[in-house]
Amino acid sequence: MEKIIEVNGLEKIYKKKKTKEIVKAVDGVSFDVYRGEILGLLGPNGAGKTTTIKSICGLLKPNGGSVHINGFDSNKERLKAVNYITAVLEGNRNIYWRLTVRENMEYFAGNRGISKKAIQGKIEELLEFFNLKGKENELVSSLSRGMQQKLAIAIALLPGTDVILLDEPTLGLDVETSYEVRELLKKIVNEQGKTIIISTHDMPIVQEICDRAVIINGGKVIADEKVEGLIKLFETRAYCFTVEDELTNQQIMAIENHFLIVNIIENEINVTLEKEDDLYLIMDILKSEQTKIEKIDRTTVDFEQVFMQLIKEGNNHDSAVASH
Repeated sequence: MEKIIEVNGLEKIYKKKKTKEIVKAVDGVSFDVYRGEILGLLGPNGAGKTTTIKSICGLLKPNGGSVHINGFDSNKERLKAVNYITAVLEGNRNIYWRLTVRENMEYFAGNRGISKKAIQGKIEELLEFFNLKGKENELVSSLSRGMQQKLAIAIALLPGTDVILLDEPTLGLDVETSYEVRELLKKIVNEQGKTIIISTHDMPIVQEICDRAVIINGGKVIADEKVEGLIKLFETRAYCFTVEDELTNQQIMAIENHFLIVNIIENEINVTLEKEDDLYLIMDILKSEQTKIEKIDRTTVDFEQVFMQLIKEGNNHDSAVASH
């Protein structure tokens, strides 16, 4: 597959105003984005994800490393590099509420150097594609959150860039509209050949439409894998223990203290293990109160469980390193 974005050894350092302490928000982040894929760029709050996104979009200049977009170094040839990417940042920042739908599209096209006359055909096409035709003369402030989000994505498509970066594209949307946005994003890739980077906390959207996930925590990449592969990997760790008697409070506390992913319902214990030896640990906890095990089954996991487990493992690794 052809690489369209290459992030190599990205570093960004900040100095706290009050304490003058130096903080490394991004610490050697490297990953590639391939043409025609939907990539999930994920991480908990404060992980360095937003700094990475701003560096890719040319909004921040990193202290080290590089970002190449379609072969252009965004540090040395910023205008050429960012000409291949459009971003929709969280909060619908690329729409004006006091303009109509059509006026917004014409205005932001003009910002990218496209004349009003030249863009009319593209505007008509996008109004139809996003089911906004009947709303084209309405003020954006009167639209629903879902309509506003669809307009923001439509505006990002106007310049015809190869890459679209979407920050929290389903935030605040109802179930029906969230589903509609997901289907539109898949169409954009399949029918128009675009490359999409999604930054989100909405794990179901990652599981449903992303080909691959890059997960950042503590300023470092802790996972860069196919979504399907990550789920399969963690399915081998997911178990359901069915026991004859209800657990004691001490047993419940012991299990919850040792395992991040736990769901105990009556006589069923659903748990995701970090390593093979953990299977014996949970059996020892059950044995401590002579709790009889009726059966042990493998269970399925979703991507949210995978994400949480990877973050926990990354934090545990950092703690271990710090203690040395």
